[in-house]
Amino acid sequence: MAVLIVSGTGTEIGKTVVTAAVAAVALAQGRSVAVLKPAQTGVAPDEPGDVDEVIRLAGGVTTVELARYPEPLAPATAAGRAGARPVRPQEIAETAEKLATEHDLVLVEGAGGLLVRFDHEGGTLADAARLLAAPVLVVAPAGLGTLNTTALTAEALRAREVAALGVVIGSWPAVPDLAARCNLADLPDVAGAPLLGAVPDGVAALTVGRFRARAGDWLAPELGGGWDVARFTANGGRAWPLRAHGATR
Repeated sequence: MAVLIVSGTGTEIGKTVVTAAVAAVALAQGRSVAVLKPAQTGVAPDEPGDVDEVIRLAGGVTTVELARYPEPLAPATAAGRAGARPVRPQEIAETAEKLATEHDLVLVEGAGGLLVRFDHEGGTLADAARLLAAPVLVVAPAGLGTLNTTALTAEALRAREVAALGVVIGSWPAVPDLAARCNLADLPDVAGAPLLGAVPDGVAALTVGRFRARAGDWLAPELGGGWDVARFTANGGRAWPLRAHGATR
């Protein structure tokens, strides 16, 4: 697995923190890691973006950002409004392939959901994944409504013959409600792919040393961690070490 696509089922659900956790685990195992952000939106030229947050949390990764647009919109719309060049799936794939010749693992972090448009021809992250023949790690929220968006994402992947590696819950609450607890069993069913982790809410506020040391606790062995999905699910998500919540830098 030289290239792994990280896509959310929507926006603001923990995709960047999951990317950082996967990168931190790989780095701790001695692997070289690159993170590719095809399009960063809603961030000014002098402001830190998602790749900067990955570097802060995970450490020594190579990062590439192909385009940055100031307005917080879908990449194709943001590019058009800025009068800027859009990013196309072929460019994403070519950049990821080059990075893969120089690194053990390349993480491609999308913008929003799987089918958000990058260009005015309708190119999406799913198209880039298909060109790369790379699996997709789906980041989903924990609570009510996540089953529908996860199922739709999985259906879109199957329609394009792109493999879903699994699902990671991007922000697991300290006190999970009934819907979140039930979703632990239902998410892999609707996704047709295993549940590969649950990253606790608030971990971006951990010290970077603690984040890197604990990242493997949140990810399954398929992602290099030691998270036990059966134990976590059997305990309704209460098996997660809660002392990470509320931590500060």
